[in-house]
Order: sequence, then C-alpha cells, then structure tokens
Amino acid sequence: MTPILEVENLSVSFGGLRAVDNVSLTAARHRITTVIGPNGAGKSTLFNLISGALRPHEGRVLIDGHDLTGAPPYRMLAAGVARSFQITNLFFELSVVENLRLAAQVLEPLRKAWRPVSASRTAFARVAELLKRFRLAERTHVAAGDLSHGEQRRLEVAVALACRPKVLLLDEPTQGMSHGDTADTAALIRSLKEDVTIVLIEHDIGLVMSLSDYVVVMHQGRKLAEGTPTEVKANPAVQAAYFGQA
Repeated sequence: MTPILEVENLSVSFGGLRAVDNVSLTAARHRITTVIGPNGAGKSTLFNLISGALRPHEGRVLIDGHDLTGAPPYRMLAAGVARSFQITNLFFELSVVENLRLAAQVLEPLRKAWRPVSASRTAFARVAELLKRFRLAERTHVAAGDLSHGEQRRLEVAVALACRPKVLLLDEPTQGMSHGDTADTAALIRSLKEDVTIVLIEHDIGLVMSLSDYVVVMHQGRKLAEGTPTEVKANPAVQAAYFGQA
C-alpha cells in the first residue's frame, strides 16, 4: 500500500547551518510514526517543512502521491495535513467550544459562509464529537487559558483534529504533563490511529517504544536510523548518539 506521507531527500539551511539534511521517511496509513532525536536534531524544523511553514531548499513532500512541496499551510490543511505545536497554540481568551468551533468551521460548505455561526451544524456536530472524545464536555464554556496544562494539550490535539485530517503531526504532545496525564494522552493518541495517520515528535523514550509502530531517529539534521521500536533501540549508532552508550 502506498504510504500516505512521503518525504524525499528534504533539506533546508539557515545561513551555514544545515538544519535538515537530506532526510527521507514515509508514514504508513493508520500507523504511528515517531521522530526522535536530541535537542537541535532538526525534528521541529522537519515538521515545519512537511506542514508548509517552511519551504525546503531541496527534496519533496507528497501526500497521497500528490507533490505538495513548499505549499503554504492552508493548502496543506486542504490536502489533509494538520499539526499541533511544541508550545501550546490556542486562543486562550476564548472558550473550549469556541476554539473547537473555529477549527471545525472549515467543514462547512463555502456557499454557506454568509450564514450566521449558529447555523454551522456540521461544525457544531464535529465539536460535540471532540468534546466527548477528549473528555472536555464539562469544560465546554471554560476559557482555554483557565484549563490545566494537560487539558490545554488535549484541547490542542482536538483542535488539530477538528478538520478531519488524513495526517496529524503532533510535536511533543505530552510535554510538561504529569505522569497520569501522559498515560491518558498516550492512550488517546493510540486510539486516534483508527481515524488518522499520526506522525509524532516525542522525547519520552518509554512512551515512544510503547506507542510507536515505526521510529525515525534524527541526529544533527540527518536521519541516523529507522525501524521498529525494537530495532531502533538495539541499533548501536542510536545507542551512542541518543542514549549516550558506547
């Protein structure tokens, strides 16, 4: 089966720094592919290249076989690519339901754009699904800025899913979470792959090994290794560069 996401020889430089250097990877449909590596390895920059936030100097990004290299974020979203960010990115002064409704509004037909927000039945139906699935129903009218850190991270993933994407890019979704929130979020992410292909950046190696179907390791902007979690953990180059073992 053709991978839903194909990254071919992707590269970008900032001055003399080669932030991403000839990286290729694929993401299988309805699987969790995790990108790991030390700080500064180029993981978030790779996500920026895939999502359209940055334009690569070399290489290609294909979604469902269609070349979308360098397409801006709105075109990538239309093609089915959504993402969350390492730093929580929400409208903190708006309620949970309004954050979700704004994200889900894209599901409404363009011919209905002149109608009042209250008529956005498709968007509100999607919001209701997400409130229930992400256990935010009791926080519907709470401002996003008043949520706990774990709730904010869950809301951000829900916002990314509101448009029903094909590929979901999650940049450290458990960052700063308590152990309990991390376990809950991991279970939630695992359940999401029934509906969407997930590409994940994560630093918690225990979580990576238990959650991932496939792992890609980056080091100094390049792909160091890839394979199943077991294969990657046993790779001597990974042990030396990532785990600090000789």
